[in-house]
Amino acid sequence: MLHNKIYLNYFFEIFKTFFSIIICLTLIALTVRAVNFLDLIVDNGYSLSIYFKYIFLNLFGIAPKFIPLSYLLAIIIFIFKHDANREFVILWTSGVKKVVLVNLLLFTSFIVVLIYLIFSTFLTPQALNKSRDMLGQSQFNSFLPTIRPNQFSDSFKGFTFFVEKKYNNEIKNIFLYDTGSYFKNLSSNTKNVDSTTIIADKGIVKDKELTLLDGKIISSKDSFENNEVIKFDQLSIDLNKLKTTVITKPKLQETSTTNLLSCFSKKGGNSDICNEETKKEIIPMLIRRTLLPAYIPIIALICSFLLIKPKNYILIRTMIFISCFILLISIELMLKYTGSNIFLRSFYIFMPVFILSIVYPSLIFRFSK
Repeated sequence: MLHNKIYLNYFFEIFKTFFSIIICLTLIALTVRAVNFLDLIVDNGYSLSIYFKYIFLNLFGIAPKFIPLSYLLAIIIFIFKHDANREFVILWTSGVKKVVLVNLLLFTSFIVVLIYLIFSTFLTPQALNKSRDMLGQSQFNSFLPTIRPNQFSDSFKGFTFFVEKKYNNEIKNIFLYDTGSYFKNLSSNTKNVDSTTIIADKGIVKDKELTLLDGKIISSKDSFENNEVIKFDQLSIDLNKLKTTVITKPKLQETSTTNLLSCFSKKGGNSDICNEETKKEIIPMLIRRTLLPAYIPIIALICSFLLIKPKNYILIRTMIFISCFILLISIELMLKYTGSNIFLRSFYIFMPVFILSIVYPSLIFRFSK
């Protein structure tokens, strides 16, 4: 009974450390990425609520990437801590076999694999797809944040603008160039209008409405001789129809696992993503979601060699950590080429089984000695 309580404490301790590490790493990465996401407000004019929702949903895409590394650090910290406190010595002298602790580490690795699979195959694609869909359905909140003095901006599709000065919501020396037919109706004859240029001395911005003062509208048509110039004292423009340049079509990492697998079925799946060129990218994506976590139990077994204390223990301890770290880097690097190289793909798929079949019996043999 005492041993069961000890193992239960060990189990919760490992996962407490694991979740603490993954939360810290995820928040650090999310903070860095949140700075890049500020473009949604500055360049595209989205509201703060959309910005924070988008950040939260992207958290599900960042966290799984740190699961293998977090588990490695959790196991290393667990073994180092209890070895330094001589707790393992008490277990060995009380008759507990080291292979029992190895099995405990292996059991925890299988739970981590399950956590990874839940995120990678279900939660992450669904959350990222929802974040992309949210940007597609939501319109920009205000035109004012997208204005940066003395800089040409193309934050909107088919629409470029330049403002020399900006003070609060007042702007001066405005240049608007429309090729997306947003202002086509400002011309007296809308036929054959290729682009519309608006120049004004002053302007006032209020949310999605722009009021211009003292300017002119130049409607460029097929024939240069037919260009139309209209002067105005005051002009109010509704900017609701502007579309941001944010990509709203879901990327592969935002596509559900079921849709990706359907590309290899008899029906062929979605023709937009299931072409021969894209399949080379889909294969690494599916391997990352379903087969990469198979390497996590290998990390647990390699770290189990730390339970053996040879004379050069410090050197062995360093080598084991470096070996695990190199393993994580190697599987990430190889993953990129599994879509185009069938030999590397087969190697990537069967290598976990091969390593497990060698490392686990080796541990049992070493502990028996």
